[in-house]
Amino acid sequence: MEKNVSVPAKGKKGGINPVITIIVLIIAAMGLFYGVFGAEGNFEGGDTAKGHPLNMLGIIFKGGVIIPFLISFFFMVIVFSIDRAIVLNKAKGTGSADKFVNDIRALLNKNEINKALELCDKQKGSIGNVVKEGLTTYKALENDTTLNKEQKLAQLSKTLEEATTLEMPTLEKNMTIISTIASVGTLIALMGTVLGMIKSFFALGEGGGSVDSATLSVGIAEALINTGIGIGASAFAIMAYAFFTSKIDDLTFKIDEVGMSIQQSFSAHN
Repeated sequence: MEKNVSVPAKGKKGGINPVITIIVLIIAAMGLFYGVFGAEGNFEGGDTAKGHPLNMLGIIFKGGVIIPFLISFFFMVIVFSIDRAIVLNKAKGTGSADKFVNDIRALLNKNEINKALELCDKQKGSIGNVVKEGLTTYKALENDTTLNKEQKLAQLSKTLEEATTLEMPTLEKNMTIISTIASVGTLIALMGTVLGMIKSFFALGEGGGSVDSATLSVGIAEALINTGIGIGASAFAIMAYAFFTSKIDDLTFKIDEVGMSIQQSFSAHN
């Protein structure tokens, strides 16, 4: 029967609360849209409803009620990207992750487990936590006389997998939001585009077939503004998601690499 020779670390929370953050950012986007973009000074005669926009802020305001939600998407990508950057930097640890992995492998080749544990305490971060958990189990299994070698290797592998699993939620938290924005941003923009085109065709229909160029152009402009901002938000989200996914993959690869070294060292020295 297998023994649990190591107690996995408790799950940790990493990053900002997504629900509260999203609500705050939507409110901030609304404030920016109506307070700054919709300021009377951005329109002829101070008329935000019928006045011609005098600058880019006024033009964006004419994009309609969908625009503040698209602006909030920009805010979300920025805020959650900063959040991921901070969390992943902490997860990497205090020093170079590559140097840490190489130093641990060198110590394992010499079977200097205590020094490797000290190095984990200095490094900290997700990599340090997983390696420390594995090395703690390594030491306990060395002194265990109730399990054979295959059982010990299985227990060591299980401990490393559990430790890695506990770290992954911290690394991946809020990544789903960024990927969702990448997909939903264009759809929300399309909704604004459709609304703008509806206004244009409605104006054309009201004129009994004669074209009211002013009203028609406003509707088309609204459609294009929504399209442009929506595509921009989605593109920004796609780039952020790809960047942070590569960083997470790099960290997990290093964890797997040093985990394999721990198992190989145990097999060679025991």
